Amino acid sequence: MKSQFDFSHAKQALFLLALLVCSSVSFSQSKAEKIDQLISKYQDYGKFNGSVLVSKKGKVIFKKGYGMANMEWDIPNAPNTKHRLGSITKQFSAMLILQLAEAGKLDLQAPISTYLPEYPKETGDIITVHHLLTHTSGIPNYTSFPKFFEEESRNPYTPDEFVKKFYEKELDFEPGKQFSYSNSGYFLLGVIVEKLTGNTYEEQLHEKIFTPLNMTATGYDNHADILKNRATGYEKQGGGYVNSAYLDMSIPYAAGSMYSTAEDLYLWDQALYGNKILSKKYMDLFFKPYISAWGDNHYAYGWGVGYENLGKSKDSIYVIAHGGGINGFNTNIARTPSDKSLIVLLNNTGGAPLQSMTKAILGIINDKEYSMPKKSVADAVYDVIEIEGIDAGITHYKSIKANETYTLSESEMNDMGYKLMRNEKVEEAAKVFELIIEAFPKSSNAYDSYGEALMTLGQNDLAIKNYRKSVELNPNNQSGIEHLKDLGDDVSDLVKEIKVSEAILDTYLGKYELMPGFVLTVTREGSQLKTQATGQPVFDVFPKSETEFYLKVVTAQLTFNKNEAGVVDSVTLLQGGREITGKKLAE
Repeated sequence: MKSQFDFSHAKQALFLLALLVCSSVSFSQSKAEKIDQLISKYQDYGKFNGSVLVSKKGKVIFKKGYGMANMEWDIPNAPNTKHRLGSITKQFSAMLILQLAEAGKLDLQAPISTYLPEYPKETGDIITVHHLLTHTSGIPNYTSFPKFFEEESRNPYTPDEFVKKFYEKELDFEPGKQFSYSNSGYFLLGVIVEKLTGNTYEEQLHEKIFTPLNMTATGYDNHADILKNRATGYEKQGGGYVNSAYLDMSIPYAAGSMYSTAEDLYLWDQALYGNKILSKKYMDLFFKPYISAWGDNHYAYGWGVGYENLGKSKDSIYVIAHGGGINGFNTNIARTPSDKSLIVLLNNTGGAPLQSMTKAILGIINDKEYSMPKKSVADAVYDVIEIEGIDAGITHYKSIKANETYTLSESEMNDMGYKLMRNEKVEEAAKVFELIIEAFPKSSNAYDSYGEALMTLGQNDLAIKNYRKSVELNPNNQSGIEHLKDLGDDVSDLVKEIKVSEAILDTYLGKYELMPGFVLTVTREGSQLKTQATGQPVFDVFPKSETEFYLKVVTAQLTFNKNEAGVVDSVTLLQGGREITGKKLAE
C-alpha cells in the first residue's frame, strides 16, 4: 500500500512495540561520544546527512553537522545550516492560532465560517478551528489528491486561490469523529491568521514568534530569497543522489513552508518552558492530548504526544514530538519535559529513519540500552537493480537477507517497490513485492502492494487474488476493498460483520507479557474487546474470526491461542510482517 508523500512526519508508529537489537556500546563513553558514534554509523550506511542537536536538562550536550549541505560545492552541514522543516511548521501555525485565541480574536470552538465567510457553509458551519488543529475536520488532504505533485506542486498560488482546490470536496468523515492527517486543515489555519491580523502568515510568524525569541535563522522559505547557509535538498537515486524535485513553497504554506536550524529550534524549545509568547493557560492547551492518532501517540495542537519505551527496560518517558517530510528533506523534533531534553534531527537527503535515531538517542541520554543501525537490505538491492537489473537484484537480495550486518525491513522494501513503480519499472516492482510476500507472508500490506502492481500491469485476475488476501488479513483495508470493486469483484463476503459472544470474549480477558516488563492488558466493555499495552492508550480491537482480532488505528492483528486443554494461554501479535507471542499471566 503506497504511503502518500506529504509535509508530515513519517506516521508509521508501531502499535505495541519496537523490536530492538540492543547494542553493546560501552557506557564508559560520554553521552556525546555515543551520540556521535551512533549518527556517524547512520551516515556511513547512507541513512543520514544533516544537522543534529541534543540537550539534556536544558543544556546543549551535543551539536554537529554530518555530510554535505551542498554536494556540488562540498559545503558541509553544520548546526547553523538552514533546512526546510516540512510539518514541524504546524506547531508554529498552532502557536499563532492560540495567540489569537488568547487575545480574544478567535474562539477555538467556533465554526471556521466565522472567520472564513466565503468558505462553503455546508462544511464551514460544522468544522471548528479545534478540528483543524487536531486533524479531525474530515477535510481531504490535498497532498493525497491523485497526480497532485505531478500537476500542481510547481505552480504558485495565493492562499485564497489554493483553498479552492479542496474547499468544495466532500468530507472524509463527520468532523470530530476521527483522526486523519490533513495538510488542508493547517493550510486553512494560515488563511485564518491572515484574515484576522491583516498581515501575511509570514509576517505574523516573524512578529509574534521569531523576533521575540531571537530566532534570526528561521523563516518562511521563499524560493527567490538569497538565504545564507541554506541546505540543498537531495533524494537518493541508484547508488547516489539527485537534486530533489522543485516545489513552489506557496503549496505547503502554513502546513510546511518554514526553514530553520538545529540551533534556532533549541531556542524555540527553551521558550516553550516559559510564558514569553503565550500564557500558561494556553500553553497547556498547546500540549494537551486530544485524540488518538498513530499507535501509541495522541495529537495535541501541532504536536504528537505519548510515551516511548527506553530499550528493554520497563521505563518509559513522555515525549512531545513532530516530524516533517518535504522534497529533499525530512526532520524531527522531540522534547521530553520531565528532564527538559531535546533532540533535533534535520536531514537534507530525504527519507532518513529519524524516529529510530531519536529513540536510540533517548536511550543514550537516559543511560539505557539502544539500537545501533544496520545496513539496509532494500538500499543495497535497489542499487544493484538500478545498475545490473532486477535478476541481479534478486540474486543479491537472497545473498544478504539473512546476513547479520543487514536488516530486512518490510516498509523499506515496500518503499523500494513504489520507487520502481514511480520510475515506470512496474514489472520490477511486482517482483520486489513478491519478495516481500515471501519474507512476510502474513502482511496485509505486502499483498496490497503486489495487487496494485498487478493491476497496473493489467493482470486483473491475479490482482483480485492478492487484494482479497490483503483484506482477509486486514479487514479494515478499505482501499483494498475499493480496488476490488473497481476490478469488478463481488466483495459482499468481505464486508460482513463478525460477532463473537461475550462468553467467548471473557476467555480472552487478562494480562499477556509480550516482553519482560511489557504487558498487554485485554478488557471488554459490553461486546467491545479492548487492549492496552504498558505505557500506551486503550485501543478497540475488532473480530475477523472467533480467535483473530484486528485494529483500525494501525495494521496489526491479535490471535488468541489455546493450549491442549482448550484454555486460552497466550496471544500472538502480528505487525509489520513480524510475530511475537506473549504468555497469559496468572491472575
